[in-house]
Amino acid sequence: MAKIDLTSLEWRELVFQGKNKQYGAYQMRKESDKRHNIAMIIIAIVAVVGFSLPKLIEMVKPKQREIVTEVTQLSQLDKPEVKNDVKKPTPVEPPPALKSSIKFTAPVIKKDEEVKEEYKSQEEITNTKVAISIADVKGNDESGGKDIADVKQAVTQEVEETVYKVIEQMPVFPGGDVELLKYISKNLVYPPIAAENGVQGKVTLRFVVSKSGSVDRVEVVRSLDTACDKEAVRVVKSLPKFIPGKQNGVNVSVWYTLPITFKLN
Repeated sequence: MAKIDLTSLEWRELVFQGKNKQYGAYQMRKESDKRHNIAMIIIAIVAVVGFSLPKLIEMVKPKQREIVTEVTQLSQLDKPEVKNDVKKPTPVEPPPALKSSIKFTAPVIKKDEEVKEEYKSQEEITNTKVAISIADVKGNDESGGKDIADVKQAVTQEVEETVYKVIEQMPVFPGGDVELLKYISKNLVYPPIAAENGVQGKVTLRFVVSKSGSVDRVEVVRSLDTACDKEAVRVVKSLPKFIPGKQNGVNVSVWYTLPITFKLN
């Protein structure tokens, strides 16, 4: 069977042979090719615009700055080696031996008539110079000891507080990590100079949560940018008190690690 081309002019002439070509159907069939071409062009334009419209909107829409913070659970970190940051105390010389302030005298038994009672007058008592010591009567060296009243300064030694890395019960922010994330998101301000330079990334901090739950000794473990580092430290220092960590049921100080992410959209 021969292929029939309905768009061919010969086919149109054959169909309307011997008929009134001034009739509307002939004119419509004559202009159908033009209409079809225009319709296809319009459809192609609409399709191109439709697929390109989301991209155009995204290009025109201004960029928004978004601050994303991330709280890393300590359980997600590699278990560090337990090491107590305690400095060995400096040897201190023992205090000098003390002598008794009152020397014990053995009693002597005599007859009543041999005992002489002597009384001092008020004037003699007032003028008597008697050294009064605060030492206890129990001395430890009568011959070579020193009176405690002669010791001018008390020897004291300051012991540095132990800071743990891993303990039985880690510190918790009031309300948990969700509230910690909310607090940081609310108070963290993207440094303008970092935003202008397109700086993005993560600042990792560590700090000590003391026995009382306060934040102390904030340090930058992994730096991103000077401005971002300073902003992250500022926000962490402003954190309210944590619920302190416990070791053997006693509040202790412990290191806490916190990464903060700066991101621009």
